[in-house]
Amino acid sequence: MEYHIRCDPKDISRYCFTPGSPDRAKKIAAHFEAAKFVSDSRGYLVYSGQYEGIFMTVCATNMGGPTVAIALEELAHMGADTFIRVGSCGVFKEGLGPGDIIISTGTYRAGGTSLAYLPLNFPAVPTFDVTLALKESAAELGYPVHTGLGIAGDAFYAPRRQTDEMFREIVKAGVISVEMESDTLYIVGAYRGWRTGALFASDGAPGQVKPESGEAAFREGEERSIQIALRAMAKIARRDAANH
Repeated sequence: MEYHIRCDPKDISRYCFTPGSPDRAKKIAAHFEAAKFVSDSRGYLVYSGQYEGIFMTVCATNMGGPTVAIALEELAHMGADTFIRVGSCGVFKEGLGPGDIIISTGTYRAGGTSLAYLPLNFPAVPTFDVTLALKESAAELGYPVHTGLGIAGDAFYAPRRQTDEMFREIVKAGVISVEMESDTLYIVGAYRGWRTGALFASDGAPGQVKPESGEAAFREGEERSIQIALRAMAKIARRDAANH
């Protein structure tokens, strides 16, 4: 029995979705056939079920790097090795707004948890095959997406006077999104040898944080990102089966 995710390993799939939001975890589980509530301990809400005949798990990680790292470690102790984060993000790129979907190709490391695993000059990047499956799935569904680099940090309300120049420089270099978990997801995955990927629905526009006027568009983007992730995970599982 793990310290935080209290459940039987037989109820955990190797294929796991790791959204931050428990509500989003429920929305993912709603797409499972015969979804089973597994656990809700210390905020780690877990469901498992079948999707297109493939056993999958979703575990809400809540916010920030520490909780993501714990979730990955404990899920992996129970057999998981493939993780897709279905998240939300803010955006820097002009023209992006609520509901736009971003498939992450890498993350500027502004958080602290990943430093306990690998030094700062080690890049935080997802597994190529997982990213490719997300991109293919979006195209098959006919959903427009953006791909690019993001930034992930731990302190949502941190004063930014000392980092404004840094933010301007990385945005100038093409960083398009900001959230709190992908740096840890990618670095822990790289260190442990697990497959990782992530996509986000934008919850605002440049200079905006979760505007009420964008709620409906965000929810549509959230649902589309869930559909993309489910299709991608099924694609990964079928490729695994074909290679064994």
